[in-house]
Amino acid sequence: MKKVNYKVIGTLIVVMGVSTMFYQFTTDNTASPDVKNHVFLPMNMEFANEHVPIELIDVKERLDREMTVNINLHSSTSLIIKRASRYFPIIEPILKRNGIPDDFKYLCVIESSLTNATSPAGARGFWQFMPATAKEYNLEVSDSVDERLHLEKATEAACAYLKNAYSKFGSWTMAAAAYNRGIAGIERQVLAQGVNDYYDMFLNQETTRYVFRILALKEIMNHPDKYGYVFPKEALYRPIKTKTVTIDSPIEDLQKWALNQGFNYKILKLHNPWLVDTSLKISGNKKYDIEIPVEGYTRR
Repeated sequence: MKKVNYKVIGTLIVVMGVSTMFYQFTTDNTASPDVKNHVFLPMNMEFANEHVPIELIDVKERLDREMTVNINLHSSTSLIIKRASRYFPIIEPILKRNGIPDDFKYLCVIESSLTNATSPAGARGFWQFMPATAKEYNLEVSDSVDERLHLEKATEAACAYLKNAYSKFGSWTMAAAAYNRGIAGIERQVLAQGVNDYYDMFLNQETTRYVFRILALKEIMNHPDKYGYVFPKEALYRPIKTKTVTIDSPIEDLQKWALNQGFNYKILKLHNPWLVDTSLKISGNKKYDIEIPVEGYTRR
């Protein structure tokens, strides 16, 4: 008979006890109220007034995945909700003016989290345009100017792209998918698979998740308190009032120019991120509007 190692047994009991406590903590919503372990999906959903067939088992589970993921991305989802108060008032009227459904502002959300992000592939801005596509839709990308980082102009370009996609497919949901996969890429799959409904198509993983990520952010941002995101009004990022200065001649040193205007280079870049160099080159009769804040940067 082997000698019993009571020290080992005692250690195992302690470890098992800690494991049990950890399991109870992570699965008990009362112990950890911020963690949403179960998501009650909406009974009915639409994207751009187009029905989302949640009655299909794969559609329900794909939506459940994106809802669960984004509800529990606490820091990033919180920041997105805060930023929306500043940037949606800029994006929404441009979408409306171009006849693009308002739901497409959530496409912008999942593309960039409402920041001027740069992807590993080289896409930039709120709407994540690649250089070639940006130029195709009349955005300047040069050594001194990158209009992919100009929110208003990039939103106009995104509207043009989406209208083009909608004209091809006759569906806003398919237009959203095409924004990710490319119009030609979706056209190839329609031809190969013999279906023209996003929810009936077998696509690459990123595009398969794409519209569901939009739907998830739409639901969470429309009902933040339902999913545990409750902020006082003062916690939201408010719009900043600016004035516009039109420039029609080159600026050799933007850092000195900013100081001559009564503010610094940091503030110039924060409000005009499309100025990607320390100088501004101008060719022909082109003009640029530079935004200058009139509030928010006075020290106490």
